Amino acid sequence: MSDRIFVDTNILVYAHDLSAGDRHAKASAVIESLWEAETGIISTQVLQEFYVTVTRKIKNPLTPAEAREIIRNYLAWPVQNNDLETTIRASEIEERNSLSFWDAMIVAAALRLQAQKIITEDLNHGQIIEGILVENPLI
Repeated sequence: MSDRIFVDTNILVYAHDLSAGDRHAKASAVIESLWEAETGIISTQVLQEFYVTVTRKIKNPLTPAEAREIIRNYLAWPVQNNDLETTIRASEIEERNSLSFWDAMIVAAALRLQAQKIITEDLNHGQIIEGILVENPLI
């Protein structure tokens, strides 16, 4: 099996934000390669944050219907439904690694889905958290 790669919200947003310039080009290429390799994984948190960001916070917001359709497409990927166990694990990860709780939720979800890598702009490129490599594909 190929490595599972957990996609954080910012990468997903850039992939669908046509006004994001170079970040859009890089992120969409990464997402496309994950679709082709069938190695992308995601969480409900990422999909929720994605919806809010692309419908309210980007230069040219998507309609709610457009955002919902994109989210439906990502349901083809393994999706971690962040439950109470994930929340408890995130609190432990937050404490051990001095992360924000929301970043720790990303790591906890990635762990639950057995990710080898998290792609994000929010954490330190090259860092290993809880055994998972962090990579910023935008640099």
